[in-house]
Amino acid sequence: MVLEVMDNNGSICLSQNESDLGLSASSAGVSTALASVLIFTIVVDILGNVLVILSVYRNKKLRNAGNIFVVSLSVADLVVALYPYPLVLTAIFHDDWTMGDLHCQASGFIMGLSVIGSIFNITAIAINRYCYICHSLHYDRLYSLRNTCCYLGLTWLLTALATVPNFFVGSLQYDPRIYSCTFAQTVSSYYTISVVVIHFLIPLLVVSYCYMRIWVLVIQVKHRVKPQRAKLQPSDVRNFLTMFMVFVLFAFCWAPLNLIGLAVAINPVKVAPNIPEWLFVTSYFMAYFNSCLNAVIYGLLNQNFRKEYKTILLAICIPRLLLMETSRGATEGMKSKHSPAVTNNNVAELNV
Repeated sequence: MVLEVMDNNGSICLSQNESDLGLSASSAGVSTALASVLIFTIVVDILGNVLVILSVYRNKKLRNAGNIFVVSLSVADLVVALYPYPLVLTAIFHDDWTMGDLHCQASGFIMGLSVIGSIFNITAIAINRYCYICHSLHYDRLYSLRNTCCYLGLTWLLTALATVPNFFVGSLQYDPRIYSCTFAQTVSSYYTISVVVIHFLIPLLVVSYCYMRIWVLVIQVKHRVKPQRAKLQPSDVRNFLTMFMVFVLFAFCWAPLNLIGLAVAINPVKVAPNIPEWLFVTSYFMAYFNSCLNAVIYGLLNQNFRKEYKTILLAICIPRLLLMETSRGATEGMKSKHSPAVTNNNVAELNV
C-alpha cells in the first residue's frame, strides 16, 4: 500500500513505500545493465578466444614462439567466461549468491588465476617482442622451443604462487555490489598493497620499458638513424602495435580497480566509505569486459589472424572446408621445417 503524507504547507511527501519502490526499480535497472554487459562479454570472450586458439593451430605462419604466449593469454581469458562469469550471472538473476561456499572460493580462485595470468602473459609477450626486435641476433637461442615452453611454465607457476595466498589471507569473499566472489580489498591493507604492486604496477613498468625501447628503435629506423644495422619489416611493426594495443587496453580496463584498491589499502577507514558504489561497480565490470577485447584487437590489426577468423567462421557453415584446410595446414607444417622463433616468416636483424 502506498501512503501519502501531507506536510504543513500542504505539499505531498514521498512515503517510505514509494522510496523503496524507487530504489528497487533503480537496482533492477543496474542489474539488467550488468547482466547485459556480462552476457555480451561471455559470448565475445568464448567466440573470440576460441578463434585465436584455432587460428594459431591452423596457420603455420602463426605457430611461433611469440604466439605461444598469445594462446596462453587467450586461455587465461577463456576460463573466466566458462566458469566464474556464468556464476556471477546466476547471482545477478537471483540477486544473491546461491551456489554455496565451494563454488564461491573456486570461482574467486580461478578469476584470480585469470587476472594474474593475463598480466604475466602480457609481460612475457612484451619481453618476447623486445628480444625479437631489439636483440634479434640472440632471439633464436633465447626462444628455442624448449626455452619457450620453460618460460611459459614459469609464467603459470608464478601465477599460481601469486594466487594461492588468497586462501591463507581469507580474501576471497562474496561482494553483493558486484555479485561476485572476488578479492576483498579491505581484508588486509599490507596484502592489498602487495597485490597491486607485484601483480599490476611492476609488470606495468616492465612492459612499459620493453615497449618504450621498441618505440625508440622504430623511430630511429624510420628517420634512418640506423639505416645499415637495422632492418625492420613492416609486419614486425604491425605485430608490435597489435600487442601494444592489447597492453594499453588491459592497463586502461584494470587501472581504476587497482587504484581504488591501493587507495583503500593506504587509508581504509577514510577512503573505503567515500568511494561511490557506481564507481566501484563500474571499475569491476570494466575489468571483466577486458577479457573479450584481445581477440577483437588481433582480428582488427593482424592480417593473418583476420584471414583465419574469416576462414573459420565460413567453415562453420561448411564444416568440410575446415577439415580440409586444417589437414592441408598440418601437412604443410610437417613438410616445411621453420624456426619457432619466426613471426610472419620475417626475421628482424637488429642489435640494439
